[in-house]
Amino acid sequence: MTLDTPYAPTEGDRWHRPLMVMVAAMSALVVVAGFGLFADSRELLQQSIWEKPLKFGVSFVIYAATLAWLLPKLRRARRTMWTLGTVFAVTGLIDVGFIAVQAARGTYSHFNTNTDTFNEVGQVIFSSGVVGLFGASLLIAVMLLFQRVGDTALTWALRAGIGLSVLGMAVASFIRGWASTGPRTVEDAYGNAVSLVGQHGVGAPDGYGMPVTNWSTVGGDLRVPHFIGLHSVQVFVLAVLVLSALAARIGWLRDERVRAQLTGVVILGYAAVFAITVWQAMRGQSLIHPDAATWTAFAVTVVVTVLLAALTVAAARRRAESPAGDRPAPVASGVARF
Repeated sequence: MTLDTPYAPTEGDRWHRPLMVMVAAMSALVVVAGFGLFADSRELLQQSIWEKPLKFGVSFVIYAATLAWLLPKLRRARRTMWTLGTVFAVTGLIDVGFIAVQAARGTYSHFNTNTDTFNEVGQVIFSSGVVGLFGASLLIAVMLLFQRVGDTALTWALRAGIGLSVLGMAVASFIRGWASTGPRTVEDAYGNAVSLVGQHGVGAPDGYGMPVTNWSTVGGDLRVPHFIGLHSVQVFVLAVLVLSALAARIGWLRDERVRAQLTGVVILGYAAVFAITVWQAMRGQSLIHPDAATWTAFAVTVVVTVLLAALTVAAARRRAESPAGDRPAPVASGVARF
């Protein structure tokens, strides 16, 4: 490898190294922020200054580890995928690093329009990093449409998961435009005035949040669908792993088509929940205070999802019990193919 030639991953590489560096850095941040929760009494809007770095650290550990595992498995455009992973790692480190530094300074990372030099420069870099994270994820999602990874169930789990993750990131762009109620002045951890333009809540100012997540209890909060969308890929891959494990004991699950269909049911149900939480938040409604319309939408989603799963299972069992079903179907585990 030379300085003017980007690193091209080989068949022997199992993890994307820059993303694993990011995972290690975010893991260290989780430890530091976790300690800060108990050792540092400073607060912003009645929440520890270390809650936001902790949440971002945990989230990026999970997401970056997923990408670090996924990208070396791809067979097409390997150099491009490696570069996109590196862009994600670098921009993520810069962005979350800014969040951590602002927390240590006892002030706000998001929506902060104060005119001190550090904040002004940091906000420009912070905003640019968000574009880099979204752009890299979007390109990865598009390129996944033209590649197969493991069996059909895993391939669609990854495609849908990364795609929904991109939509989850896109929701974050509405936070400033849709949720904003104009400039407002709040206090930092030292009682100094800070001007904020934008907020996470819809129909209610930030604050009054749930424990840990800090999602609003009095109004809509676009961080809910943002979180649900961002981590959809982990949910879908987990579903595939569970189905693959059960296939060793349940004969009709050994059919790759059945596992793919059941994975599709999980994807449809989860995507519906994502859409409902977006709709709920944009109506200024807290996640924990749904109205009749929201309850109805959730109920319909559950019924349809269960019905589709039941129909899929019934059809698979009928095929397995038919004479043609006596022929053993190969077990195509997405994990085994790696």
